[in-house]
Amino acid sequence: MQRLKIDSQKVERKLVRFIRDQVRKAAYDKVVLGLSGGLDSSIVAYLCCRALGPENVIGLILPYKTTSRKSIKLARLIADKYGIKTKTVSITVQVDIYFRSFPGADRVRRGNKMARERMSILYDQSKASNALVAGTGNKTECLLGYSTIYGDAACAFNPLGGLYKTQLRQFAKDVGIPKEIIRQTPTAGLWPGQSDEGELGVSYAKVDRLLYYLVDKKYSEKRLRNLGFSQAFIDKVKRMVAANRFKMCTPAIARI
Repeated sequence: MQRLKIDSQKVERKLVRFIRDQVRKAAYDKVVLGLSGGLDSSIVAYLCCRALGPENVIGLILPYKTTSRKSIKLARLIADKYGIKTKTVSITVQVDIYFRSFPGADRVRRGNKMARERMSILYDQSKASNALVAGTGNKTECLLGYSTIYGDAACAFNPLGGLYKTQLRQFAKDVGIPKEIIRQTPTAGLWPGQSDEGELGVSYAKVDRLLYYLVDKKYSEKRLRNLGFSQAFIDKVKRMVAANRFKMCTPAIARI
């Protein structure tokens, strides 16, 4: 879609400057991030290396027992490409021990626990390395709530929160992210066969186009229907955005 096209060079300059400013304002030199082998974390790794130098970027590979070998391989591929130091820490033992007490937990609860376990490790390692945690969530995920609060949604700063997934695919091609990473099916890897678009129930291409006109351009429902979106799809996406808005807010503090 033409409206979602970006000037990748301009975006890169802005995001590199943003990362550098965020890290320096906090009086840090380094960042840590979770490397999943996916598109978003690969882009953040690339940007952090451009902003701070690879010697100041630490990638954590945090597999569960069902994590695919391909995901781990791609995470190491991006680390090798950009010269990032990595640590691999399995989350299997602690997650499985916890759910021994709750054997009836569904896969969403288990997936949320995995996301929070990973973030717990990232923050521990950020302390150990005197580094900030870089977030990897994109604008589509943030708006639709496709993230775990205090899990993958937690971070010290988020470079990608202003870019839709469709835009990140273009950016990745333009800056030379490996094709194997760009072409793979987006997944959080929370259970075997899980995919982002399957769980959301919509394709990124379709929902990004609607979100652009709904959120960025603030089109009325009538104008959205005139663009070819069904009322059912508009209603579904609006419900998702409304129901998950709390994830983008800091906790409310009572005033006394």
